Amino acid sequence: MITFIALGAGLGVGLWALAVYLFPPRPALGAVLIRATAPPGPAPILATDDTGWVVRLGRPAVSPLRALGLPGPRLARELAVIGRSTPAHLAEKAALAVAGLVLPVLLGLILTMAGIGPGFGFPIIAGLVLATAGFILPDLQARTKAAKLRVGFRHALSAYLDLVWITLAGGAGVDSALGDSVKIGRGWAFNQIRRALDTARLTRTTPWATLRQLGEELDVSELAELSASVSLAGTEGAKVRASLAAKAQALRTHHLTEAEGEAQAATERMSLPVMALFLGFLAFIAYPALTQVLNGL
Repeated sequence: MITFIALGAGLGVGLWALAVYLFPPRPALGAVLIRATAPPGPAPILATDDTGWVVRLGRPAVSPLRALGLPGPRLARELAVIGRSTPAHLAEKAALAVAGLVLPVLLGLILTMAGIGPGFGFPIIAGLVLATAGFILPDLQARTKAAKLRVGFRHALSAYLDLVWITLAGGAGVDSALGDSVKIGRGWAFNQIRRALDTARLTRTTPWATLRQLGEELDVSELAELSASVSLAGTEGAKVRASLAAKAQALRTHHLTEAEGEAQAATERMSLPVMALFLGFLAFIAYPALTQVLNGL
């Protein structure tokens, strides 16, 4: 019965995917008019990459998946953070799903031809489970990697604020302080800030505008706050050194609080195996006595 249910579900999903591929849904007229009349936005600062054999293998499935509304806005922002394009992500999801669906079936056929096959239903169920896992796995990896990059970016941002504050205290201007400070740092975070400042210089816009755009693309509110403080110094002549020092101190305090919370959570997770061993030991001791009592009734 389970085999027939799995076969029916797989057939239904396959027919539905084929119908979406052949006859993709048309967007609403209002959405098309909004996209056509909306003014062009600034070019994204974060660079994306769409290379790899998995991307080329799953490229035919990109259009149907995009027609279904994948990925969502939140996931699209995570992909921008890790530097992966939407077509590459959708192609990877499709390729892994197809591989997870086909490989158990092929393995089952090979084992059946060798005379040690596991049966007809197990490869199909395993293929559906692996296809679902392969379709979801790239999303989980993207979210995990983006979260780690944001944490590292906040650490680097606190150091960058200190450098900007020291440069301003030395008598430099706002633009030169931002540019000179970013040349000192290394790593992914400083590369993104350097890219934003280079974009501001090449497009002849203010550096705080591109920093604000970078903060929105990375979903890092601290960078948007930095751009607001720097814009006040650049346009209104406000004293920004004390504000930058306070923001750097607040970021360091926040990082220390997060580190303490993670350490406490790790300590609690370490206690779970000990509790499991203790409960197993109690069950091992109590089982003979409980058996004797039940047999004596």
